[in-house]
Amino acid sequence: MFEAAIFDWDGTLADTRKPILTSFQKALKEINLEVSNHYIERRIGIGASETFREILKAANRRIDEKIVKQLVEHKSKVQIQLSDEVPLFEGAKEILELLQGKVKVGLASMNNRAVIMHLLQLNCLADFFETVLTVEAVSHSKPDPEIFLKTADQLKALPVKCVVFEDSIFGVQAAKAAGMSCVAVTTGVYTKEELEAEKADLVVKSLLDPKIASFVLST
Repeated sequence: MFEAAIFDWDGTLADTRKPILTSFQKALKEINLEVSNHYIERRIGIGASETFREILKAANRRIDEKIVKQLVEHKSKVQIQLSDEVPLFEGAKEILELLQGKVKVGLASMNNRAVIMHLLQLNCLADFFETVLTVEAVSHSKPDPEIFLKTADQLKALPVKCVVFEDSIFGVQAAKAAGMSCVAVTTGVYTKEELEAEKADLVVKSLLDPKIASFVLST
């Protein structure tokens, strides 16, 4: 059995796609830039700062870290304002309840701490997690394994004894690079085939899938 379960937030536990897209586009509008929603969707999981840097680079704009910081702050403010538009996915609370007292549980998100903590409190989920790490805690974005390794360290669990729950290819790559097992859900923007190609140990359509409990609690 695993010692710890580490969850991603956006696209894994909560359907944050629409607020994320809206918040990015509103921030970009302030600097007269626009990209497709698809462009943003395919980068959910690497962190807002890194996404804004990629957008600026693609537009042949100078990457000014002061501007990046302002864009991230604007994006976070808008996303918090849209918190009421963030439903939990089916099975999110159920899987957290199932794991309580059986394994240590942590949250590792490349979103900003203000956004994550607000949403956890709003959905009464904060008490399910022994530790919550966000983008501010790391120097490298997913697919770098840093955030998962730091979360495992906080939980005092060996990486090989950790299972990560993710929805993005970046998250699966990070989990595998950390030496952890990974359950991938197709509730984000990535297909089963894309997630399987990154060597996710189990790919499911929903957190309600009974195969999850068997994999996490019996492995």
